[in-house]
Amino acid sequence: MSNKELKRTLVLEVVRVTEAGAIAASALNGRGDEKAADAAAVEAMRKAFNELPISGRVVIGEGERDEAPMLFIGEEVGAGGPEVDIALDPLEGTTLCAKAMANALAVVAITERGGLLNAPDVYMDKIAVGGGLPDGVIDLDKSPTENVEAVAAAKGKDVKDMMACVLDRPRHAKLIKELRKLGCGITLIGDGDVAGVIATTDPKTGIDIYMGSGGAPEGVLAAAALRCIGGQMQGRLLFRNDDERARAHKWGIEDLNRKYTMMEMASGDVIFAATGVTDGSMLDGVHRTSEGVWTDTVSMRSKTKTIRRVKALHGHGKVDMV
Repeated sequence: MSNKELKRTLVLEVVRVTEAGAIAASALNGRGDEKAADAAAVEAMRKAFNELPISGRVVIGEGERDEAPMLFIGEEVGAGGPEVDIALDPLEGTTLCAKAMANALAVVAITERGGLLNAPDVYMDKIAVGGGLPDGVIDLDKSPTENVEAVAAAKGKDVKDMMACVLDRPRHAKLIKELRKLGCGITLIGDGDVAGVIATTDPKTGIDIYMGSGGAPEGVLAAAALRCIGGQMQGRLLFRNDDERARAHKWGIEDLNRKYTMMEMASGDVIFAATGVTDGSMLDGVHRTSEGVWTDTVSMRSKTKTIRRVKALHGHGKVDMV
């Protein structure tokens, strides 16, 4: 089997990994225990990774070795094969799962070695839009008003018909106030900004632009998704203290004020997969029925611009994902 064929096969193999994480996390849906749900997803995902024909290196994971027992940054996974880098979030939206709220996901992105930004676990200022717009229509160095007006003009819409997606956090009070003054609509989300960024690509969501700060690792995952599905994104790391700045230097980041493009966050051939844990705007969650366990996954590849929706029924009765 050639490398090209192996990569094509890997697009669907990665689905098994996100399915495993989602099924494990969903067993704790609505139980109020974020840590237990995340731990279940991590363990299941790692077992599934070690079945894949890859030599994988985790570059966006559960934290550093001393913070995470598995899927930590730098961990090697896989059964052997092409060298790849991996970004993952076994449970993107731990609070969403714990509270049985919408849009919890199990997410993985894989690139050729060196294709992913080694983003430290700090905040990132982000802005993103879907595809079909002129290059450079958004810019982190411009004000929220200027960006919304530019996207509205590119879409041929009135600013008052625009909808922005923003994480509902106190730190975004100024941003929300500016958008309200502009007359722009705002979809406030409690968690899950990977899903929020991807929502800009789907006309059914009504979301035109994503703005605000969230986790830097999630920013890299979102950039990987947009590489596959189409869109534009920029990100800039935000540091609250010297410890966070030192962490960035440890991972080789020298320019702490750098504005990263989507391609700088996720380059080369990118494979992205996400499986719904709870029902959401993009995917259905895990559902246990008399037939077995149903999952809903989106799988994408940047090289071919192929997007697959995979609805799967896992066995009958008790499911063993090991």
